[in-house]
Amino acid sequence: VISRSIRVAGDEMDEDIIQYARQKYNLLIGDRMAEKAKMTIGSAYPLPEEQTMILRGRSLITGLPESIEVSSVEIREAMSGSVGLIVDTVKSALDDTPPELVADLMEQGIALAGGGALLQGLAERLSEETRMRVYVAEDPLTCVARGAGKILEELDILSKILATTQRSGPAR
Repeated sequence: VISRSIRVAGDEMDEDIIQYARQKYNLLIGDRMAEKAKMTIGSAYPLPEEQTMILRGRSLITGLPESIEVSSVEIREAMSGSVGLIVDTVKSALDDTPPELVADLMEQGIALAGGGALLQGLAERLSEETRMRVYVAEDPLTCVARGAGKILEELDILSKILATTQRSGPAR
């Protein structure tokens, strides 16, 4: 009924962390180090207990290896643009959602799927911003593919429903 697509995913958040380390600490870190920071202490919402970790890379000033300690607050700040875009996109989609569906969402909640769903605090942040229940789907990395597979298995039955939906009017 309503869909939005944005090109914000884990890779963009990793790039945000790389740029943050470069600008704040003059430290060049690699993709794997940025991903490790995102997965270890990254969050979209304040953690019950903030954490720290060591980023290792190359100093842009001396050219030598260097390590710095960063906090989960800093990593959250680094990713705030990407996370904010996700939040804004969800809110925009809700704004265009028909009232009947909003009522269903208020009752059932919003399920997060994909790798981004694994970001600590994303469900809490979206829940606070939308004032709705938001939860991480069971096995978020594969649930969409498994659901698509089930649709293909039942395509004969579902094609009647899908054809009816398509004839009832263009998708917005």
